[in-house]
Amino acid sequence: MRALRWHGKHDIRCDTVPDPAIEHGRDAIVKVTSCAICGSDLHLYDGLMPTMERGDILGHEFMGEVVEVGGENRALKVGDRVVVPFTIICGECDQCRRGNFSVCERTNRNKDKADKVFGHATAGLFGYSHLTGGYAGGQAEYVRVPFADATHVRIPDGLTDEQVLFLGDIFPTGWQAAAQCEIEPTDTVAIWGAGPVGQMSARSAMLLGAKQVIVIDHVPERLAMARESGAITIDFDNESVLDRLKELTGGKGPEKCIDAVGMEAHVTRSFDSVYDRVKQAVMLETDRPHVLREMIYVCRPAGTLSIPGVYGGLLDKIPFGAAMNKGLTFRMGQTHVNRWTDDLLRRIQEGQIDPSFVITHTVALEDGPGMYKTFRDKQDGCIKVVLKP
Repeated sequence: MRALRWHGKHDIRCDTVPDPAIEHGRDAIVKVTSCAICGSDLHLYDGLMPTMERGDILGHEFMGEVVEVGGENRALKVGDRVVVPFTIICGECDQCRRGNFSVCERTNRNKDKADKVFGHATAGLFGYSHLTGGYAGGQAEYVRVPFADATHVRIPDGLTDEQVLFLGDIFPTGWQAAAQCEIEPTDTVAIWGAGPVGQMSARSAMLLGAKQVIVIDHVPERLAMARESGAITIDFDNESVLDRLKELTGGKGPEKCIDAVGMEAHVTRSFDSVYDRVKQAVMLETDRPHVLREMIYVCRPAGTLSIPGVYGGLLDKIPFGAAMNKGLTFRMGQTHVNRWTDDLLRRIQEGQIDPSFVITHTVALEDGPGMYKTFRDKQDGCIKVVLKP
């Protein structure tokens, strides 16, 4: 089969590799009909995530048709159409029973390695380094899905791939980001980053009843897409984020702040962003947390910071004293995908939202390596790429 593989920083290739096979009774083999490049895949492209190995198959946002099932898998049958969440879950451990699926206790097959780095291992993830299990990803023609009897979302007839593909990651990620804010009807929600997760966060905040939603970015196409949803936008290249947020909130600051950027904040005009780039270049810091600092500063006292943006390692100069004294609540983590998918699938079916609005590019799998650069550099109006194996 053909698959996109990581061969090093900025080196993604479409290679021919062996077809996957059933390895455990709970497995399934899925023929991929659609997959996507996610913003967190760019951390791999840019060489920012440790424990990647040459030849690793990428991709954690995919869906398709079940073509083979293991002998112990009673939940799926050949011909089922499924979206596969990026978090691999057993459905049986203590964390899964609590709905904390992204920290499943059983699916990270490199648990010992992850325990040393994080204190406790998180769930296994598709196509996302050997700290998260080293599982082959879904930017391929076929994928072995471990624990497939739990790790799936069955898709009913009548919905296109484009409508449901993002149930595997960015839609529940944006939804969880907003849900963690516990939005009240009087709340202003400010969202840093108008990429795919930021767009889903904005629409989710509106569906959950926010008074106003403000989206902060500098890419014209992203800001235009956010405005189409009804959000107010701030272009940080041409406006002061702090001044505009004060103006829009009567000087009080937003009650709820969402960091949909994470470890690669691309701000060039502030001292702290220059500081981060220097420290990152000499390997004294792994992440660039400009957005996190700014959120702590502008958030209204007793407010909430929700962080779906991925961070990978060590941060510096975080104003934790301000966060403590303002009484801010931090909520963060990888997405508990299966906690949200039943409700979100219903909302798609009822026409409350069509997540396909975010797609700007659809290409063949073989064109994927070039699209990584297009997506990373925000060229050609690129906001979200769908690949068709």
